[in-house]
Amino acid sequence: MSARTLLGMLTPSSNTTLEPVTAAMLADLPEASAHFGRFRVTEIALSADALAQFDNREILAAAELLSHAHCQVIGWNGTSSSWLGFDTDRTLCAAIEARTGARACTSVLALNEVLQATGVQRLGLVTPYLDDVQAAIVRNYASIGIDCVAERHLRLQDNFSFSDVSAEQIRGMVRDVMHDSGTQRPEAVTILCTNLRGATLVTELEAEFGVPVYDSIATVVWKSLKLAGLDTRRLAHWGSLFSL
Repeated sequence: MSARTLLGMLTPSSNTTLEPVTAAMLADLPEASAHFGRFRVTEIALSADALAQFDNREILAAAELLSHAHCQVIGWNGTSSSWLGFDTDRTLCAAIEARTGARACTSVLALNEVLQATGVQRLGLVTPYLDDVQAAIVRNYASIGIDCVAERHLRLQDNFSFSDVSAEQIRGMVRDVMHDSGTQRPEAVTILCTNLRGATLVTELEAEFGVPVYDSIATVVWKSLKLAGLDTRRLAHWGSLFSL
């Protein structure tokens, strides 16, 4: 049997979007497959109960089970560090690597890597989140020199509900951030939530606005493939990210 690339994806328990989207992306890479491990995430908020969902003990237990499948890379397919602080993902990656021996990455750290490598300083931000969660995300990006010059969010809390957001709603939010930013036009847009169905819209939105659109499911797939040594350009039809 030829060499296989096995990618582990840590998945919020109430997420119904990232698995089919990830599988669709990897369908063009027959040597690669994604394998999913869930842990409990049912709401996104800044309450103590909601924040406790991202305790590393539960995440690491799921990562260890993925290691039984000999996954070479394990990715956290979630955006929690965008409001908790980016160091939480750095700490998580180090813990996953120590516990499993696999390489580790996350949606948000991959996004940040791309934004910094391409010199983006003005970002359009699209999420389904609550006001205070969105404000925390904006502050965290400001702390690394990236100004969210325009944003849209849906004020939703139930994680499952994010998957019911329609493609037309997502298109509308991206169009709003591109049209409502005045002279400070975003240099890139992120669709930041792995339970939003934004990845399939990326190429059309990039063609419409002429700026990169970075979906958070796509960023962890991109980084996982990079860590595994595969050529991401084979997925360029999923957006400009994969040509980097």
